[in-house]
Amino acid sequence: MDALFYLFAALTLLCGILVIANPFSNNPVTSAMFLVLTIVSMAGLFVLLHAFFLAAVQVLVYAGAVMVLFLFVIMLLDLKEEQRRSIPLFSAGLGLIAVVAIASVIIGRLWKGPFVNSVDQPTMEGATTVLGTKLFSDYVLPFEIVSLVLLVAMIGAILLSKKELK
Repeated sequence: MDALFYLFAALTLLCGILVIANPFSNNPVTSAMFLVLTIVSMAGLFVLLHAFFLAAVQVLVYAGAVMVLFLFVIMLLDLKEEQRRSIPLFSAGLGLIAVVAIASVIIGRLWKGPFVNSVDQPTMEGATTVLGTKLFSDYVLPFEIVSLVLLVAMIGAILLSKKELK
């Protein structure tokens, strides 16, 4: 069990790094595919936590729907090689400083000792009845707003990629 955790955690970190700094290709589609691998390995971590519903939602919603939207926008924009941005040295340095700061906080916390688990264990593992009731009663408006935001993003991508008619 521990070996699977370390395997999925390493895959998540490796693929997450390859999304941003991909030495194999400058193509944004390759980065999007590494993002899919990151999402799938995170779903594996959810399975190890016995959160099967979250793992399924992770794969279906993020790897399925959102990544199709990302790929649609990437391919619709059709960036040329000369139009792609390079990462400025100053921004890369600030990013590296942020990564080192976050890593030092995590390592410092792990160095202090084991975590104390004060959370009560759930009574029924994998029950989605309460979650479904909450989603369809209390959180209907935020889901509708998110769907409108995604629609506006798709329309914006289409308008940005549209060639000027003369």
